[in-house]
Amino acid sequence: MRYDKRGGITMKMNTEEILNEIIDKMQDIKKIRANDIPNIDLYMDQVTTFMDEKLRSTVRKGEAEENILTKTMINNYAKNDLLPPPVKKKYSREHMMVLIFVYYFKSFLTISDIETLLNPITEQYFAEDSKLKVTDIYEEILKQGMLEIPKLEEDLRTTYEVAQQTFPEESDEDAEYLRLFAYICYLSYDVFVKKMLIERLLDEVSERRQNQEEALKKEKSEQQKREKEEQKREKEEAKREKEELKREKEEAKREKEELKREKKNKAVEI
Repeated sequence: MRYDKRGGITMKMNTEEILNEIIDKMQDIKKIRANDIPNIDLYMDQVTTFMDEKLRSTVRKGEAEENILTKTMINNYAKNDLLPPPVKKKYSREHMMVLIFVYYFKSFLTISDIETLLNPITEQYFAEDSKLKVTDIYEEILKQGMLEIPKLEEDLRTTYEVAQQTFPEESDEDAEYLRLFAYICYLSYDVFVKKMLIERLLDEVSERRQNQEEALKKEKSEQQKREKEEQKREKEEAKREKEELKREKEEAKREKEELKREKKNKAVEI
């Protein structure tokens, strides 16, 4: 990029070539099938190596020296309940799948949002005895995602063609950058709207979970209140029974004494 004498931007860039390159990279996304993930538990170094090998092509230039997922990141995910803790410092196939989800989500969502999104999955489907497992969910998402790739490719190309029709009155050099700017704006608007939709949906998920937790808390509190009241009634009933038993004993004692007096009186009369 350089500035010409008029202060404008002169840039020779093959946007279509970059577009084709990105579309080619989209093929890498659908290569991480469940069967590609080792079906044995892995130590941390093996996890980071696997992620680096499989996802390296998605990294932006200038970030190539960084690990896709570092040990610190993974440890923090586990500490913050974003990722179920490893078993004896080993990570299962399901751990790997959750980490792959985290990797893609963290490019546009906060950790808090990712936690909101993934917690129901890890809480309900991570256990070995669950009918539907994380592996099943991962494979279903991947299968349907693959069907969406052609639609996404077509959308990217259509948006590119629309951008190429803008600024027809400008010189070739000026129009090249302006059309690039237009293409980025169109893509950004699409990303912005989808991100806003995702965040709104996550807010709804978070609100529902919060309402459920509050309802459970309220139900638990009411249950404890009912149990205390029941215990109180049982104590009062036990007290009444004790008092009734005491009265019965006293009554029996009086009757016994009365019977004794009557016998005594009869003996005197005789």
